[in-house]
Amino acid sequence: MAERPLFQTTIAGSLPKPSWLAEPEKLWPRWRLEGKDLDAGKRDATLVWLKEQEDAGIDIVTDGEQSRIHFVHGILEHIEGIDWAKKTKMGIRNNRYEAEVPTVTGPLKRRGPVHSGEMRFARRHTRHKLKIEMPGPMTICDTIADAHYGRRADMAMAFAKLLNEEAHELARLGVDVIQFDEPAFNVFMDEVKDWGVAALEKAMEGLPCKTAVHICYGYGIDANVRWKETLGAEWRQYEEIFPALNRSRVNMISLECAGSKVPMSLISLLKD
Repeated sequence: MAERPLFQTTIAGSLPKPSWLAEPEKLWPRWRLEGKDLDAGKRDATLVWLKEQEDAGIDIVTDGEQSRIHFVHGILEHIEGIDWAKKTKMGIRNNRYEAEVPTVTGPLKRRGPVHSGEMRFARRHTRHKLKIEMPGPMTICDTIADAHYGRRADMAMAFAKLLNEEAHELARLGVDVIQFDEPAFNVFMDEVKDWGVAALEKAMEGLPCKTAVHICYGYGIDANVRWKETLGAEWRQYEEIFPALNRSRVNMISLECAGSKVPMSLISLLKD
């Protein structure tokens, strides 16, 4: 009998979309297919990446986010209370760059399941453990304007409630790991300790599956590259937030270490 590995392998989650499905190398690419052809294309791309991960020996596979144009907007498009016509210019990641974003103008509510179809399809086509990635509450709040709640912490809790509803549905479909992506954790360190971890725990509340948080340093866009150049010889943001996460109910923490200047010694802060 083969021995079980000490660690199960997985990936951060997002994988490049094939050039026949969406514009390559763009943060908000446009789809190259429409209607039923687009639906079929998303499924085909998902199958390709599931097979690639299995062939590479990955234990916990993902759908590669092939059905979403953007990791945050993929779920926001299905939420009531957001006015997509009312664009607000705001600073993203503590004014690292500006963007025209949709605006929350009323109470937030899901219109219905968001990622159930994608995960049901993926679950049907792999015997491996399956993971999905969703944006965390703090990162959502740093990617959308607020004209209703008044406090970012209050809006984060409202989003956390909706994320929790979605996560419970996905767990019932057989998703083994639900990962929330929180690049904003590396920016708003005081807020992470004040309300960010609490909102994350609200999003994970009562889930029967494993939970994870992915804390990266952002996409390789010019604004992020320039910011990284200011961080010095060692990137120590994790030093601020790991103690708070270590006290939380999060099962797993996914870090950005490859290609970065994060000292690996910082993981010692995650010990019980």
